[in-house]
Amino acid sequence: MKSIEIYVSEDSGKRIDVYLAKIMEDESRTYIKGLINNGYIKVNGKIVKPKYLVKLKDFITVNFPEPEIIQIKPEDISLDIVYEDDNIAIINKPQGLLVHPANGNYSETLVNGLFYYFNHLSNYGGIMRPGIVHRLDKDTSGLLIIAKDNYCHERLSKELKYRNVKRIYWALVYGNIEQDKSTIKNYLGRDSSDRRKMTVVEKGGKLAITHYEVLERYKDYTLLEIELETGRTHQIRVHMASIGHPIVGDMTYSNRENPFRLKGQLLHAKEIGFIHPIKNCYLEFTSDLPYYFQKVLKSIRGKGR
Repeated sequence: MKSIEIYVSEDSGKRIDVYLAKIMEDESRTYIKGLINNGYIKVNGKIVKPKYLVKLKDFITVNFPEPEIIQIKPEDISLDIVYEDDNIAIINKPQGLLVHPANGNYSETLVNGLFYYFNHLSNYGGIMRPGIVHRLDKDTSGLLIIAKDNYCHERLSKELKYRNVKRIYWALVYGNIEQDKSTIKNYLGRDSSDRRKMTVVEKGGKLAITHYEVLERYKDYTLLEIELETGRTHQIRVHMASIGHPIVGDMTYSNRENPFRLKGQLLHAKEIGFIHPIKNCYLEFTSDLPYYFQKVLKSIRGKGR
């Protein structure tokens, strides 16, 4: 059983679940609470409750239970395969489809569909993310790169890391953005009040850079072309909300009304370009906006600008 040990070197006064959530950034507070309630976390050798207040010189032991053996089954899920060769594939993901299994959702994901259609996929990213070089949020549509072998997966991951992959999104945001183009640059980290969300932070976050350009302006909305320089979790959604222009339909990062009765945000990964890891040639792909996105644009265009 994997475990970590933490010595408290300064007086905290925080609940142990809150204290550990800040230290264990990859784990949610809910997961940590579960570990505490099931006796996997001890303080000074004793089982405690989540409300225990951490004190100076406390010795915390966190034990992680053995991971559940999960079998991901192939499923005949309709996939829009834009391109495929022996090494990679490009998928146009619809809104509402999870990319990979997580949090008990082990079926009806893109990965289940990939297992059905392809004979082999990379396992470079782990058993839960076979072939997944990068991801899109469940309610974000658009283009994804899939790797069929570990060599290609590693090469493409490095290209992403070094910002050599072109990633263009279109988004409809609330309000009228005055600048024709601009860049948002700051640091993103977990929201301390809701670990499922990300937020702009002063310390401990990861650098996030988003470039945007206005395509069309309407009375109450702006259509943007957005280019990612970095690829952090929820980056575009958090960045647009941070400047007061959240994405239409994004109910996580906006408290605005949902006038078009959307099932998710109007954010689409429209273009992707990269050097093929085997053929060593530049490939670029584009995808049309989904029907519901086009329908909203048609509606607001009819009301004038």
